[in-house]
Amino acid sequence: MVISPVHYIAVPLLAAFTIPLLSKYIHKELARIVPGIVLLYSVFVSIVLMMQVSEVGVISEKIAGWSAPWGINLMFTPFSGFLASLMSVVGFLIWLYSYNFKKIEQSQSQKYHILQMMMVTGAIGIVLTGDIFNLFVFMEITAITAYSLTSFYRERDGAEAGFKYLLIGSFASVMILLAVMILYTQLGTLNMAEIAQNAHLIPTPLRATILVLFLVGFGIEAEMFPLNGWAPDAYSQSPGPIGAAFAGIVVKAGVYALIRVIFTLFDIHGAYDFLIYGGLITMIIAETAAVAQTNLKRMLAYSSIGQMGFVLIAFGIGTKTAIIGALFLMFNHAVIKSLLFMSGSYLTYNSLNKKISALAGLGKKLPIVSLLFGLGAFAIVGLPPFSGFWSKLYVLTAAADQNMLLLIMAILAVSIIEIIYYFRVVSTLYYGKQEDEEIKVQKPSINAMVSMLILGATIIVVGVYPDIITHFLNNAADMLLDKASYIQAVLTQNIN
Repeated sequence: MVISPVHYIAVPLLAAFTIPLLSKYIHKELARIVPGIVLLYSVFVSIVLMMQVSEVGVISEKIAGWSAPWGINLMFTPFSGFLASLMSVVGFLIWLYSYNFKKIEQSQSQKYHILQMMMVTGAIGIVLTGDIFNLFVFMEITAITAYSLTSFYRERDGAEAGFKYLLIGSFASVMILLAVMILYTQLGTLNMAEIAQNAHLIPTPLRATILVLFLVGFGIEAEMFPLNGWAPDAYSQSPGPIGAAFAGIVVKAGVYALIRVIFTLFDIHGAYDFLIYGGLITMIIAETAAVAQTNLKRMLAYSSIGQMGFVLIAFGIGTKTAIIGALFLMFNHAVIKSLLFMSGSYLTYNSLNKKISALAGLGKKLPIVSLLFGLGAFAIVGLPPFSGFWSKLYVLTAAADQNMLLLIMAILAVSIIEIIYYFRVVSTLYYGKQEDEEIKVQKPSINAMVSMLILGATIIVVGVYPDIITHFLNNAADMLLDKASYIQAVLTQNIN
């Protein structure tokens, strides 16, 4: 069997339609098992394709035998492949963690796991597709599943959070679709490489208008201020594992779309500066808001928004070192934030209000989970020898190379704020005194513990040996910065 990027999409779609039949006529437990098998297969596909792409450079998959630009193609490059592989691994670990997270009805369990699988599939489709309209379609698949999972717990305020997410997400969809329509009327193509090749033919004012529409639409998905009003409620009201999925997968797809539009489709003066200023405002406001939170999940939500602001700043600097730092940040955010949401979910498992004060003394009652949360906290703020240190160092080095002293000062100041609120949580875990009624402790299942331990080990190993992934990051940065190579790979290469 020949492994190709289309397996990322075709296998989950087939599974989504067959899971209800398998669970009804063979065994009901298959509704939970099959999505895990599919996601594990995606990890296998990622390993095979990453080995291939290191040899051939780019893998272009023609759909139905039609070559680009007339047909739809999937592009597995060092850049898109890195993100697709990251999403696959994180998606499988979230499934593993979710397997026995909470007892829910069989019908609800089936819906949950299918939606989670399709959310990962949609996000991977976003980073692989070479067609701007199909990027929109995959964005809709990701968004619809995210809306549903946000409102999964109806007894909370999940329905309200889901509806808010739906309203803001629908506005994003309208902006993106309008931009796609205008692009098509101007160039008569939906292929991103051909759009990039001919974008100069569009009048500059109209090109700027299209870019603004894309920036608004994808900026909502990427949690850019002031377009991120959906994020705090969605993170805090959705199931704990889904908060990890939002941070580790969904938002990464939104950032990818934003970056692909700016770096590949359009070359408009000021777009990089927009990323820097937009990212800086997002980071400062989100991290400042995180300090004031008493709810653990909302604190993690604002922290996630702030981290995405940092990623946008790194991409906005635009040098190769900065791009490597941005990709390293995306990797760290996916791994570390997933660990924080996973461990935090067990720390607040039986707490209705999820208050940070309720964590007092849990360092002794849940020692391993508390240790893993502390590990994630130390890593996300950038302390050595954990992986988060290297990504911040890359970005600060890139900013120093460009003499952006004010930007460096702002990043360091925000890092201090980040240290304050994360260390406050860790201090409460180990030294806090229980003020409210004592909450019953829920020990994690074995599969959840395995998932968290894998993430924790990754943070330590990559922190000690960053060269494990810097080779992939270097190749990914080269591909993103080399617009001409991307266009050539799509329009002239047909590697299967």
